[in-house]
Amino acid sequence: MTTDTQKKQTLMVALLSLIGIGILAAIFSSSVWWVSLTAPNYPPESFPDGVRIEFHVNGVFNGCQLQKKQEIEEKEALDCVHEMDTINHYVGMYPIAAGAPIERAFGQFLMVFLAIMLLGFLCVRPKFRVAILAIGFSGLTLWMYLTLFTENGIAYENEGYIESLVTALDQDAKDNAEGEDEIVIGGITGVLKQSLEESGVEVVLPSEMEKKKKKSKPTGKQELIDQLKATYEVDRAKSNGKMEPWNGSALQVMTWHYDKTLGRYFNNRAEIEPMVKKLHIAIITAFAGLVFAMLLLIWGARKNGGLFYWLLVLVPMALPVFFVIDYSAWLWWYGHTLNDMGAFSVKPFMPTVFGDGKVAQFTTHSYPDLGFGLMVLLSLILAVAALIRRKQFKDSNPA
Repeated sequence: MTTDTQKKQTLMVALLSLIGIGILAAIFSSSVWWVSLTAPNYPPESFPDGVRIEFHVNGVFNGCQLQKKQEIEEKEALDCVHEMDTINHYVGMYPIAAGAPIERAFGQFLMVFLAIMLLGFLCVRPKFRVAILAIGFSGLTLWMYLTLFTENGIAYENEGYIESLVTALDQDAKDNAEGEDEIVIGGITGVLKQSLEESGVEVVLPSEMEKKKKKSKPTGKQELIDQLKATYEVDRAKSNGKMEPWNGSALQVMTWHYDKTLGRYFNNRAEIEPMVKKLHIAIITAFAGLVFAMLLLIWGARKNGGLFYWLLVLVPMALPVFFVIDYSAWLWWYGHTLNDMGAFSVKPFMPTVFGDGKVAQFTTHSYPDLGFGLMVLLSLILAVAALIRRKQFKDSNPA
């Protein structure tokens, strides 16, 4: 093979790999899969997509849009994550935020991990490849450590993930559960207030204005973290010293949030506490496992070809397969980990992974979204890059 041909092949593989890295960034900010529930009590005029939620790499987000029609006046879109949780809990299903806690928290790390692998794959010189992987993985390991184990490490998480944690806490439900008394206005003032409201005039009391300010949604990462901390401190005060002081590490936030999520509808401590302990162990195991995988890839990058070299491209190529397997496994967990405290007793079941299904009066819809399409596109692009690199190695080292 001529030198010019080799250079062209190297350039083509590098270009395709860099495009792949760009697609990884787009996947992270896109909805990968969506699920919705439709039923007669959710008319299409108000719920054109039903009760819809969207799965991202870093969390589950509201898929319901603000309705702006003459017959419908909404100031804020319905929180369909909470709505679906409310529906599901009647049959004993845990909240959506209880699923894939490690995958969502590690989502940013996994995307960077795959990007570093592609940078290593595009390099044909083993010494440079080892250097690229060593520097990239060292930075990633430090980032993970600071996030998981150091004070205020949660600040190193992406804003979308932190927002999903705050949303999952369902602050309005929490406030109502704390038993705030409704303010009743009597006498002439009460009659005047009622008369004005019947005439279409909105009347807001000063005390109600103060409540609205307190319940306003936080914006920005630090405000979201402050909201998490405030809620944590409330729980700690109720725990009679059983909870550790807030340090803001992602490990602490994840385990506390998981505990709180599991107990939102079914606060069965005998069942919840072992699950929280398992998550704590799983987080540390995931961190150690990812670091071990990095070291293994650096060791295997010392030569061109071989299993460890090809893993640098095969693992990112398999991203859509990994997602479907993980998504299916968690759906199975939801349908087979039903709490006995549910209002209705149902047999364990497998929710619909792809397509339409039926549960009681609800029709379920589960389909891939833009992010999954980008995953498939990534696989095709990297497959072409792998074939070019394979031909390049074969032609430069003929048998």
